[in-house]
Amino acid sequence: MTQQRAGTRDADTGRDRRESGTGATVRKRDGRRAETRLRLFTAAVEVIAEQGYTAATVDAIAERAGVAKGTVFYNFGSKEALFAALLEHGIQRLADAMGEADTGQTALDALDSVVMAQLRFFEEYGAFARVLLAEMWRTAWQDAVARLREQALGVYAGALRRAVAEGAIREDLDVETAATAVFGMVLTVSIERRALHPDRPIEQVHATLVDLLHGRVSG
Repeated sequence: MTQQRAGTRDADTGRDRRESGTGATVRKRDGRRAETRLRLFTAAVEVIAEQGYTAATVDAIAERAGVAKGTVFYNFGSKEALFAALLEHGIQRLADAMGEADTGQTALDALDSVVMAQLRFFEEYGAFARVLLAEMWRTAWQDAVARLREQALGVYAGALRRAVAEGAIREDLDVETAATAVFGMVLTVSIERRALHPDRPIEQVHATLVDLLHGRVSG
């Protein structure tokens, strides 16, 4: 009986080790794939920002990422699927950054913080800003536009609604249109600053934007 139990324990231990080893292998493989996808996202957004979506090729993206062309197809299947995944990834990160900034004692304080978060995000990811402005409004990317409106513009819309409720801005404000306008204003200014005025302090740009914003939406 003792030998049988010992044999069972040995067998269980071996199975546990195999299962543990398999899990570690899967996690390692998934980690490598996630790293490869991020490299492809970075390469794709740079190439598309420079050349435009239509002119950008899988070969150019793969070369920029330092991988074989087949790696792009293995991970995404096509250039279209890569770009769709890139938009989803970038919009989610942008929305997260804006959402985390949506704090403050008042709704207008929160709104100001969200504007700064968008500015800082596009300061770090300037190529993505250019891609958003130039490419994502095509009919083919309407799903991405819907996600942008729901997730990123939704942060602005929520802050504006709270400002209306607090009496900080006029009651007749078209919140949805205002949210789109604020997002587009910050996006355009971010691109212009990087291209023409890279030495201009971001705090100065932010102060100008919020002055304009408060002046337009106040009652």
